[in-house]
Amino acid sequence: MDRKLLHSCRSRSFQAFFSPVIKHRRQNCFIAGTFLRSRISCSMKRYKLSELTPAEVNSLKARPRIEFSKISSLVDPIVDEIHRRGDAAVKEYTARFDKVELEKIVENVSDLPDSELDAKVREAFDVAYDNIHAFHLAQKSPELSIENMKGVLCKRVARSIGSVDLYVPGGTAVLPSTALMLAVPAQIAGCRTVVLATPPRQDGSICKEVLYCAKKAGVTHILKAGGAQAIAAMAWGTESCPKVEKIFGPGNQYVTAAKMILQNSEAMVAIDMPAGPSEVLVIADKYASPVHIAADLLSQAEHGPDSQVVLVIAGDGVDIQGIEKEIIKQCGSLPRGEFASKALSHSFTVLARDMAEAVSFSNLYAPEHLIINVKDAEKWESFIENAGSVFLGQWTPESVGHYASGTNHVLPTNGYARMYSGVSLYSFQKYMAVQSLTEEGLRNLGPYVAIMAEVEGLEAHNRELNLRLGDIEEK
Repeated sequence: MDRKLLHSCRSRSFQAFFSPVIKHRRQNCFIAGTFLRSRISCSMKRYKLSELTPAEVNSLKARPRIEFSKISSLVDPIVDEIHRRGDAAVKEYTARFDKVELEKIVENVSDLPDSELDAKVREAFDVAYDNIHAFHLAQKSPELSIENMKGVLCKRVARSIGSVDLYVPGGTAVLPSTALMLAVPAQIAGCRTVVLATPPRQDGSICKEVLYCAKKAGVTHILKAGGAQAIAAMAWGTESCPKVEKIFGPGNQYVTAAKMILQNSEAMVAIDMPAGPSEVLVIADKYASPVHIAADLLSQAEHGPDSQVVLVIAGDGVDIQGIEKEIIKQCGSLPRGEFASKALSHSFTVLARDMAEAVSFSNLYAPEHLIINVKDAEKWESFIENAGSVFLGQWTPESVGHYASGTNHVLPTNGYARMYSGVSLYSFQKYMAVQSLTEEGLRNLGPYVAIMAEVEGLEAHNRELNLRLGDIEEK
């Protein structure tokens, strides 16, 4: 990439600043009207970046979501009730929200029978496991060790987080792929206690594909609960549910709220990120297939009505009408078409003059998934600064990353890709600094430390150093 193009890309970048996310003033929509299986009315709301003010462009990064204060007012009582009453409260909330009466809410995975899966289904999840395992195993880095001065050795060593929770959403779709995405790096990291939480089915059992993935990837316990009550049970610990030290996994806005509330509570629990409703931004040029573009948009829209998809048109010559027709056609044939239609009702498209402007907008928006379906897509990789996961080229649909390419699909949403990474092996580890000095090392470094301690007025620091230096000199 030449310097002129680099300057062009960066000079058009829009100022991004952190502000409360509010609903769009405009009703952006790809699909207008009531969803009908046989006929969908499509009206694409378009924004031309060159005609918008910086403030108007900045407003497009807002996601459709409920105010956090409203969500927390509903979640706080659940969190408090679980803390106070433990298993009994979890059972009551499971009966209320999931319509399931449970005798036991926690199962030891080793006690559960193996799942009987169709051979082709088993093979698919085995391939996904192998690829996910290989990618995360490759993230294991050798121990960092450096001798900064003669006799002064500094190291950084990795240790696994002892107990972790893996939240696997249920609700309108089963997600055994999420079980793999979370359990495999926990397995490689060597976490001793791995609790997988997922809503139970109507008969009180766990989805057999989720159970298969859990057993294969070393999960130790299964908590048969979902929502804020599951997050609270693992954060505080109950009579039967182990307390965990870090909570992982995507979920709806109530799950996300519970995670954020509990990480700032006396529960002493960390979270991976504020992972909310799914989203995708697709950058397409005139060489991209309208069929593929529509499919990419709908692949995220079908997750749920609170998902958001954004299409960024790079340059002229793109068949926008063809894309609209494909959205209508494909959405009408989806089993989850109604969810997709509702998601599309608050999504939008923007028109960029060229790829430089398109990439600048994408960096401002900071999508969870970024699909770059343009000619020579690979040359734009170095210009992407904010995205959870990137899919380069016409033959790289988001679904490969969601399932089996090997990368992790638990990613930051709502613009958090500006400051968070997706889940990786490192998410399940913490790092300790280690230093060791020889006599020679203390002689070399000690005088400088003494001066600094004197400047800061910390006499005990100075004394612990000089006592040792004195012992060395007496030898």
